[in-house]
Amino acid sequence: MAAPAPALPVPPAPTTPSRPAHRDGNVLRWLLAYTASLVGDGVYFVALGWTAQKVTDPAGVGVVMATGAVPRALLMLGGGVLADRLDPRRIVLGSDTVRCVLIFGVAAVVAVASPALWLLVCVALVFGTVDALFVPAVGALPPRLTRPEQFARVIGMRSLAMRLSQIAAPPLAGLALGLGGVPLAFVVAGALFAASLPLLFSLRIRPPAASDKTSAGEHGGLRAELLDGLRYIRRHPLVRPLVLALALCELGLSSTLNVGLLLLNTERGWGPSGYGWIVGAFGAGAAASAALITVVGWVPRAGLVLSGALGLACASAAVLGSVPVLGVVVGCAALTGLAAGTAGALDNSLLQNAADPAYLGRVTSVVMLTMVGLAPLSYPVAGAAIGVWGAGPVFAGTAAFSACGAAYLLLSPAARRAELPRKQVALTGRAVSDAPVPVSPARQDA
Repeated sequence: MAAPAPALPVPPAPTTPSRPAHRDGNVLRWLLAYTASLVGDGVYFVALGWTAQKVTDPAGVGVVMATGAVPRALLMLGGGVLADRLDPRRIVLGSDTVRCVLIFGVAAVVAVASPALWLLVCVALVFGTVDALFVPAVGALPPRLTRPEQFARVIGMRSLAMRLSQIAAPPLAGLALGLGGVPLAFVVAGALFAASLPLLFSLRIRPPAASDKTSAGEHGGLRAELLDGLRYIRRHPLVRPLVLALALCELGLSSTLNVGLLLLNTERGWGPSGYGWIVGAFGAGAAASAALITVVGWVPRAGLVLSGALGLACASAAVLGSVPVLGVVVGCAALTGLAAGTAGALDNSLLQNAADPAYLGRVTSVVMLTMVGLAPLSYPVAGAAIGVWGAGPVFAGTAAFSACGAAYLLLSPAARRAELPRKQVALTGRAVSDAPVPVSPARQDA
């Protein structure tokens, strides 16, 4: 009896090529939901401040507006643990649902009576608590939506959404306040959160990677998982310098860009129009960087480009404080926005690719804690320093502090060699690339 012929190898099943993020309906639905949520957040913030100034004094308004930052700072790291432990889409969906119900409830209250100060404080506390869950979950979503080579585009699109919300929310809130007062403004904010819900519900989420499943089966207590995440950041050869560089940049530049520009404009006597030109130029530069990253989608030698962009942002910010000509300052502000936006997008894109998805929520929470919890603490320090020494020395000093982040990246071998993935999947199922992708320790755990 003849021996059976050896079985032929089964060809790999055809797979779909990696679709660019800006043409992926799944990513676009997420982007629309995220944009609606951000605009709703901005409208809510204006409406809350407008309501507070009607029921309390200026000090009380400050208390109401600052209250939401407290739970964000205290609970952000815990939110990162939950984002890694649970489905991040469900957390985002639940967060927007809670915000929608809360804001519609506030709209009903202010429509029939003047709200008490304690109610506004409670609303701000709940809103800040929800934000502490929402932000890390948003950071953990990209690996569930698209492939690694599209992460840079997703980060660029997210930055564009943030800039659009900053532009659209204040006038939309003002229009609502003019047409229907505070109740209508809250209704508009709630409607925007409601609009995000069907979009989030329709998202197709990629299954978690094997490392995610392993981690999911090894949950300890909240504190143990948080400490595990911090140890992961400290030991990872690429995540550590990326997180530290972003933290140094935020701690140094955010105070000068948020408080220093206003005081610089007052010191120079350029008036409201001058301040508008400076801030507008910075925003335009940041928006241009987000659009560039979205269109290009891949940057060669990303680690070195990140270091250079961060160094350029620091240098141009230092010049801002010492030049007496408004036109030059406007140009420097645009360059600072372009360089800082590019550095932020590349840093976040490399983090998305380098970090194990099982730890991405905790990594995001540490980054965001620096932005929303620690960086604002430097604002009064920068203001007091400018009052004593003037804008020039303070801008130079904070820029030098932030430049330590760029220097640290250059001293890190993993950061210098870090690359964004550029692989595409052909119809045959074989991984192909039109450019070599160097092997680097960026994806390895220490």
